[in-house]
Amino acid sequence: MRTLTTATTLAVLFSSAVLTATPADADTTASLPVEQTADIVVDGVHQRVFVSDPSNGKIVVTDYTGNVVRQLTDLPGVVGLELSADSGTLYAAVRDADVIAAFDTATGVETARYPVGDNPLSVALAGGRLWFGYGGPGEGNIGSVDLSGEQPVVTLAQEGRVWYLAPMLDAAPGSSTVIAAAIGGSPVSLASYDVSSGTPTRTVFTNGTGGNLGDLQVTPDGRHVIVASGAPYHHQVLRTSDLTEDGSYTSDSSPNAIAIAPDGAVAAGVSGPYEPDVYIYEPGATKSIREYDFPDTDPTVTGKDELAAAGLAWAPDGSRLFAITSNFSGTYSLRVLEAPTTPATSITVDAPATATRAKQLTVKGKVSSRVALPVGIKLTATRTDLESPSGKALATVTVKTDGTYSFVDTPPAGGKVTYTLTYAGDAGHASGTGSDTVEVSRTSTTLTLNNNGKVYSYGADVGFTAHLGTTYKNRKVEIWADPYGSDKPNALVKSGTVNSSGNLSVVLDLKRDTKVTAKFAGDARSAPKTVTSTAGAKVKVSTSVSGHYKTAYTSGHTYYYFKKTKNPLFTNTMTAYPGRKQRQQFEVYYNGSWYGSGSKYFTLDSAGVSKVELTGEHQTGQRMRVRSSYINDSSGDTVNSTTYGAWKYFTFTS
Repeated sequence: MRTLTTATTLAVLFSSAVLTATPADADTTASLPVEQTADIVVDGVHQRVFVSDPSNGKIVVTDYTGNVVRQLTDLPGVVGLELSADSGTLYAAVRDADVIAAFDTATGVETARYPVGDNPLSVALAGGRLWFGYGGPGEGNIGSVDLSGEQPVVTLAQEGRVWYLAPMLDAAPGSSTVIAAAIGGSPVSLASYDVSSGTPTRTVFTNGTGGNLGDLQVTPDGRHVIVASGAPYHHQVLRTSDLTEDGSYTSDSSPNAIAIAPDGAVAAGVSGPYEPDVYIYEPGATKSIREYDFPDTDPTVTGKDELAAAGLAWAPDGSRLFAITSNFSGTYSLRVLEAPTTPATSITVDAPATATRAKQLTVKGKVSSRVALPVGIKLTATRTDLESPSGKALATVTVKTDGTYSFVDTPPAGGKVTYTLTYAGDAGHASGTGSDTVEVSRTSTTLTLNNNGKVYSYGADVGFTAHLGTTYKNRKVEIWADPYGSDKPNALVKSGTVNSSGNLSVVLDLKRDTKVTAKFAGDARSAPKTVTSTAGAKVKVSTSVSGHYKTAYTSGHTYYYFKKTKNPLFTNTMTAYPGRKQRQQFEVYYNGSWYGSGSKYFTLDSAGVSKVELTGEHQTGQRMRVRSSYINDSSGDTVNSTTYGAWKYFTFTS
């Protein structure tokens, strides 16, 4: 829908308007609770912004910082908005309810509803009446509401000969000329109406102005209308008297929004994912003095936020421009652009990528603006480093007549050093800032950590000691422990200042393989250092034997004796872990040596138990042994170090 400005200030001619500007404040952005937007108007008296959301059937009301102060609901399909001349009343075309609703702008209370026919689309005040475009397919028309008497009078069907759908309307404040246009068509149909008599008299009609209309607005003096259409790739300026082209604003592809300040400044918007979104022009100028390229706010999809169709509106005093944007995920934001008519100041900073601490380096750059800057402007220079994290002011830098500057500095601290140059701005230019970073050398640091590669019994208390060599100031070390397994996060286990010997120690209860890390953050002259030590932890594993009829100590081991008709049962217990398996291994003694007779992996239950019965035909007189083992990776995980259980010896008798 079209963008309308409030009528609380006097319109001036494009050619005679003069802008005065102060340095810009910081722009702000606030999220909007909408699913779609259609129109935006700004109330300068109460400092309120109204945004219509046809999908949710509501009007969102914000303050000048974008904070939502209220929501006007029960407005199905609400689209076009208009403010009364005193900003006391907001009119809204409620498409799906076939009414125009009126609201008190101070309180948000609905004061009236005017039935106006099918699908009202837009509203415009002109000639003492409220005009509206309405009508479904094949029935586009224009109507009016006469608000001058005690009872409002609605008049329908005042122009039904040229519009297939409800037309978009706009008029300059206090004007008796209404401009109407067809939405979405190609080429765009436009008509001019004289409404001074209370009845619209069509004075001109054209059917050849661009294609896919997104927005239009009549200039404050009523002499021109600016059109934002998908094509051509600029914003057309037409005379309202005959709708012939009388200039254009160079923008970019797919124009979709236009907003004109009461003093004649123009904001031209495009649906541009790869180019600036908004172009600002001084009154009467055709070269932009400022451009806005909105950033990407979508955390999941790469792509800049785009300007919503008809998503621009000025504060009546020209101090702010309000822009509605959306990202790829459909999240809408209201951007408040401060002092948009003040030309931006760009500062480039070029410092060496690397440098040696305590050695002189040169920082250079250039200051530029679309409007010539004063001669001999001064820049404030700040150096931010580990010694001065809040920044240290350097000598003021004077800019040469060609816009370039340079200065020398000797960085006292190593690490990341940032040089920031700032121009405070002036009456004709916004403030600007630029920065560049230098990586300044630092002395290498010695840091060691013991126990790397060692393996310990399950649950062993192991002392880890980090040793820090000579440093400049910082003597603090952190020790982190990261047990194997995704269920155990890396955690800080100790942090502190090393002792007089340069040591910091911690005792860890090792139940899993663990990567231990010692970290030194560095300081202004000593480089940061990180070292790691990986220590292994075995599992607890045991095997118990049942089903035997006796035990006896022989050949250096305790043997379990089984009748050959009895199947031995081996109960294996191991440290539990999801999906873990134990390896059951058998060997037979023959001719003085033990030989493998088979092995197999068996899954442990949640308690870490695996019971294995040895079946088949058992031979008497053979010496046999069995053990349970955890084999890293082969047992189903890599959480612990390979652990072999103790052998259990057994034999069969008749």
